Amino acid sequence: MEDFLWQELTAGIPDGRELVRVTFRLLAAMLLGAIVGLERESTGQSAGVRTYMLVALASALFVIVPLELGMPLAEVARIAQGVATGIGFIGAGAILKLSKDREIQGLTTAAAIWMTAAVGMTVGLGGFGIAAISVTLAWFILAIIGRVTKYLDLANEKKNPDARKANTSDPPKKKAADPK
Repeated sequence: MEDFLWQELTAGIPDGRELVRVTFRLLAAMLLGAIVGLERESTGQSAGVRTYMLVALASALFVIVPLELGMPLAEVARIAQGVATGIGFIGAGAILKLSKDREIQGLTTAAAIWMTAAVGMTVGLGGFGIAAISVTLAWFILAIIGRVTKYLDLANEKKNPDARKANTSDPPKKKAADPK
């Protein structure tokens, strides 16, 4: 009975070198997710470091487990499709349409969550280098391009303070025809 219980508790845990490889991939996915999450959290976005770490970790897990169990790559590709679709739904939940301001918010957060899932899957498949480059580029887009965009928006608002109001107010109503 003890042998059976021990086998059940340790089922799926790889031996020696493979355990180190799997552990590295899971930790690397978490770390890369944390880098994106820290940037998003530092700018006050709703999804923070823990969310991005969990998305990357789960995405890595979704590809590591089938590979460890000997599933063919074609089947793992189908799992990756499912992860991408599922993360798309999570991202859709991060998008909020504000009807009063006619402004859509959360698109960048949704895209960053989706990208982080791709990073997790890439690490899970053994592509740490590609994933690290991707996170570096994502950080550049979020941090540097984000600041440049905010600076340009502020400069445009200073030049034309009524432009923001014109973009967010209700569209002008058509005038009724004169009864003359």
